[in-house]
Amino acid sequence: MKAIYTLLFHLALPLILLRLLWRGIKAPAYFHRWPERFGKVAAMPASQPIIWVHAVSVGEVEATRPLISGLRASYPEHRILITTMTPTGSERVKKLYTGEVDHCYLPYDLPFAIRRFLKAKHPEFGIIMETELWPNLVDQCHQHHIPLVLANARLSARSAKGYQRFSKLTAQMLKQFCFIAAQTQEDQQRFRALGAEYADVHATGNLKFEISLPASATEQAEAIRSMWGNRPVWIAASTHEGEEELVLNASRKVRAEFPDLLLLLVPRHPERFDRAAALSRKAGFKTLRRSEGKPCGRDIEVLVIDTMGELPTFYATCDVALIGGSLIPHGGHNLLEPAALGRPVLTGPHFFNFNEITKQFLDSGAAMLVRDSHEIAQTMITLLSNAEQRASMGQTAIGQIQRNQGASMRLLNLIKRHIKQA
Repeated sequence: MKAIYTLLFHLALPLILLRLLWRGIKAPAYFHRWPERFGKVAAMPASQPIIWVHAVSVGEVEATRPLISGLRASYPEHRILITTMTPTGSERVKKLYTGEVDHCYLPYDLPFAIRRFLKAKHPEFGIIMETELWPNLVDQCHQHHIPLVLANARLSARSAKGYQRFSKLTAQMLKQFCFIAAQTQEDQQRFRALGAEYADVHATGNLKFEISLPASATEQAEAIRSMWGNRPVWIAASTHEGEEELVLNASRKVRAEFPDLLLLLVPRHPERFDRAAALSRKAGFKTLRRSEGKPCGRDIEVLVIDTMGELPTFYATCDVALIGGSLIPHGGHNLLEPAALGRPVLTGPHFFNFNEITKQFLDSGAAMLVRDSHEIAQTMITLLSNAEQRASMGQTAIGQIQRNQGASMRLLNLIKRHIKQA
């Protein structure tokens, strides 16, 4: 089965390269560093012990923060290598760690590329974040006696059904992990049902609850908000195609009650910045882009955040946060950043990528469900009219986060127990 998978991957390479080209047209960073995607990476000194952490993109990179901090304290003589798959993930690594860790792209799941990567980097052990299950990567690490950990692992019922179609390949791959640290007991049960060794799957909690936002974000937010004056502000963060129209329609309805309302519109992907700004202007809103560097006066109705790495700051400026990717069947995004800042959160019905977290927040009253532009508008009007309700939701959100912390320490203890230093 693995041989068939590898053959199909080779045959699909032309399509994969075409996809890189297509993505490069929208985001030029995809044109760069192609050799790394085939394992041609800078070699690291064999005398330097390496801990390798793979985080596919921005969300996973953010989740590594408490883990990296714990690894550096527990293994001070080791160098940390972080791999990603996307340019936005790469940029986030550079911004978070400013040269304190090494970075390169993870190669495609081709045996020759993986071997070349492992030979150059020679990690002592590896930690794969979330559920990045690549059969050749796992097998090559097993052959090279490099222990692998699957950390912060989640597995929805839908994904489990997909893996079940290739049950033998999946079971073999899962058995090759040193251990699996699943987010929840439901995830733990699904990994065991797919063939992972029963005793090697642990429910450790979700690393994303270990959120720690820099104090500078709040300080910058206060300075920005003071320039805007006393006006209501809401943010629609990480929006996707088809969501901006819903958000803009809702904002128009809210403005009937709050004429000085400011909407912060934050598209998920940089290649969509131009389109989001164009949609806002076409809808008749006085629109400013953050990258223009101009003051956001009271006449501005929509501020498009088209810069990278500033989302926490703008979460801190808002009164209410709407999480994108949830109004369409994309699966939603992480609501923990605005929650950690004590902001009430709105989410659409499609949050299956963060099902457990979002349900906890909905059930506790820290978040509210909205299905369309009408519900967004009505809920926004209610919340903007009621400061006490906003404050109560914010405090409940902070409490939810505090009660769910501790996953990073449990993960580190498992690493120390299962992985012996060379």
